[in-house]
Amino acid sequence: MFKSGFVSIVGRPNVGKSTLTNLLMGEKLAIVSNKPQTTRKNMQTILTTDDYQMIFVDTPGIHKPKHKLGEFMVNAAKDSFKDVDLVLFLTTPEGDLGKGDQFILEALKNTKAPVFLVLNKVDENTREKVAETLQKYSSALEFAEIIPISALKSKNTDTLLKLMVDYMPEGPKYYPEDMITDVQERFIISEIVREKALRNLSQEVPHGIAVDIIQMKQNDKGMYNIEVDLICEKASHKGIIIGKDGQTLKKIGERARMDIEKFLDARVNLKIWVKVRKEWRDNQLLLNELGYKKSK
Repeated sequence: MFKSGFVSIVGRPNVGKSTLTNLLMGEKLAIVSNKPQTTRKNMQTILTTDDYQMIFVDTPGIHKPKHKLGEFMVNAAKDSFKDVDLVLFLTTPEGDLGKGDQFILEALKNTKAPVFLVLNKVDENTREKVAETLQKYSSALEFAEIIPISALKSKNTDTLLKLMVDYMPEGPKYYPEDMITDVQERFIISEIVREKALRNLSQEVPHGIAVDIIQMKQNDKGMYNIEVDLICEKASHKGIIIGKDGQTLKKIGERARMDIEKFLDARVNLKIWVKVRKEWRDNQLLLNELGYKKSK
């Protein structure tokens, strides 16, 4: 009997959704950063074995939106609850039920799919705090399963995967065996550049940046020439991104190029231009151009 199904991974910003997705997939596909609201779009990754195919939907962190981009992110995450076979609600040991998680739990009450409570980062907290969190959350919603894990240290993640397979219905292969994501190469490449920018920039800049691939061509020797616009909201941010004598931008470019070469398995010539687009996160026309289109 072959099993298949869709699994939505939801939670507040920065609880480890992308880290868990990458771990379950066995390779890095989703952008990971210690800064909140890193994931901006739902991204499907596909895990296929001889016995099952699971499609994971890694979602943006659900938060109170402050601009049109934020609204897009929250709506994308909430849309992922619909028509899935399983929902993983990811949180961390907080003790008390925070407003962000209360908001998500309220939305999850309407889902027809079974919901797992997945308590991440248990290795960073005391047993008492973990137990207290589990008790409070389990009284707020009836979960199909409750699993404490550490995605970073692969603790208890095998148990989580086994339980997920148990809950999968019998079904077909929705995607070819060798397909691991439903997004285009360009999206992965733009995410690699954005991740390197997030990791190398100060706290106030990252939320206001976007990446737009202007050109991507492969020459007859197999080398890719990629030109990218790194978009920011303020002229002062442009200076921070470029850095003294261009050092910050150089570091972003070098690290991004290395990861892109690994991803494409080819040599890459990467050029990054920094452009200022004031308040682009509230400009629906620009958001559309960057792929953050409202769902109908």
